[in-house]
Amino acid sequence: MKVILKADVKGSGKKGDILEVSDGYAKNFLLKKGLAEIATSSGINEINQRKNADEFHKAESIKAQKELAAKLNGVTVPVSIRTGENGKVFGSVTTEKIASALSELGYEVDKKRIVTKEPIKNVGDYEAEVKFIEGVSAKIKIVVSPL
Repeated sequence: MKVILKADVKGSGKKGDILEVSDGYAKNFLLKKGLAEIATSSGINEINQRKNADEFHKAESIKAQKELAAKLNGVTVPVSIRTGENGKVFGSVTTEKIASALSELGYEVDKKRIVTKEPIKNVGDYEAEVKFIEGVSAKIKIVVSPL
């Protein structure tokens, strides 16, 4: 019997998979617990359309991230912070401060995507990397100045 899974089933498949299973397994377990539905031509067509739409949206998301990475590459981000007498920063420049400085420049970037080589605890120029997805990243320059 052909069924379409409504949820992930350990040992059988993931949600949206179309499986050929024995009649007993389908009737007594999958259908009874609401984990699957009988595969009809309209159901199969709907699953295929949903998969095509998901692939399209994923491709559009990757394209948008690549465009943002290209725009962001080489951008200089000014960050002002309170300092002591010798230029020593009180605390450090966090990725949250860098993300807010980027948003002021018009780039919306999540703070979790920003990676610095070492903690920024002094005034000066630093390099950071914004990682979007595997293989797509942008290098930015952070200029820390006293407030």
